[in-house]
Amino acid sequence: MRSNQTLKILFWHRKSKADLKDYAPIICRITIDGKDAEFSTGQKVHINNWDVQLKKVVRLENAKKINSELNRISSVLEVNFTVLKTKYEYITPTMLKNSYKNITIESHGQIKSHNLDKVSSLLELVDFHIKEFERLVEKSLRSKETLKQWKATKNKILEFLQVEFKVNDMDLSDVEYSFAQKLYNYLVLKRCPTLGDAAAMKQIKNLKQILNIAEANQWLLKNPIEKFKCGSEDPEIIPLEISEVEKLWRKKLTIDRLIKVRDAFIFQCFTGFAYQDIYSLSKDHIIYVGSDKEKWLVKERGKTKVIEMVPVLPIVDELIQKYEKAPYCKIHNRLIPINSNLRYNSYLKELSDLCGIGRPLNSHLARHTFADMMLNVLQFPLEDVSKMLGHKNIRTTQRYARIKKSRIGKKMNEVKCLIFDDRGKLKRFSH
Repeated sequence: MRSNQTLKILFWHRKSKADLKDYAPIICRITIDGKDAEFSTGQKVHINNWDVQLKKVVRLENAKKINSELNRISSVLEVNFTVLKTKYEYITPTMLKNSYKNITIESHGQIKSHNLDKVSSLLELVDFHIKEFERLVEKSLRSKETLKQWKATKNKILEFLQVEFKVNDMDLSDVEYSFAQKLYNYLVLKRCPTLGDAAAMKQIKNLKQILNIAEANQWLLKNPIEKFKCGSEDPEIIPLEISEVEKLWRKKLTIDRLIKVRDAFIFQCFTGFAYQDIYSLSKDHIIYVGSDKEKWLVKERGKTKVIEMVPVLPIVDELIQKYEKAPYCKIHNRLIPINSNLRYNSYLKELSDLCGIGRPLNSHLARHTFADMMLNVLQFPLEDVSKMLGHKNIRTTQRYARIKKSRIGKKMNEVKCLIFDDRGKLKRFSH
């Protein structure tokens, strides 16, 4: 490890911020070599329910739940600190705090432009953005895959200009509000092949983001499509049931390439890593946490640069050991062999037919399946699932993992005895 710094974590009750009912927030203080950073844990308790000596909640019905959350925060901070020590020679409390909150550490990923000459046309503006993004990629602050998407957006805008306006570029001052609607109609109705609603809206969002750059640099007085609503319904991806995952795992296969594809897919189902991240996963991403040396997989997600961390489940450990001495894994320092994305998804469809799953499999479905299992089967809190998936925003996680009726029903059965007796009658409560 590069750093030999030490971490201290303290929870305290900020009584000065107590509300009218004497409920005050619990604060987490991170101390690294005498320097501090603080953040709210999101928990509030009455001033009489905080033990100053023990640093925990007492004499409260849900004290165990709150204290468990504080322990979880402490564990996640320790894992983040362990990861940062492998990457940096010197770590500040703010760096650790930002890592915990999924905020990019390196100056929020911003690189100021060294070329602020006036940009006057739309394609010049797109090229300007792509060049800036390339510099971020060179510094490992952005993903190469995302850069490809920006270049694809440029090609679609150029196509649109050539077909609809018979030009190869357009002055920024000529871009009007209607430009966004016309681009959308072109993408979903006229282009060959056409795009779906969500994919077309993504291109409009990209254009809006690019035009915001022009407004920020005062090349445009105002973004002309700022008020264009890019909302579209997210296509719901139905995750696999745990029984279907088991069916894949227990299927007796004789074709080596399908065995490897099945194993890689199962690995994804129990780690949540995207294709890009499982492809580059190596022994360097295995970290041992705590006095029990619990094995975790910890990696900076290629797409968002947010650290995703997942405890290694037994089935994942079994797969790691299975391929530990495989020639491909030894030569390329990989945990598991995996094909190119095109072949991987193609073989997954073949695997689906062979196992009688009844619908196509793909690498992204495994990620949704992991989120669903963590939330609804193992009943992890949504915040934990978000951290394991490497999401910047918990709203993204909510699209991945929807709470099922079975979870709500199970929880209701566990707690209804608090207000109803054995006969189903409402209990008597003292005023």
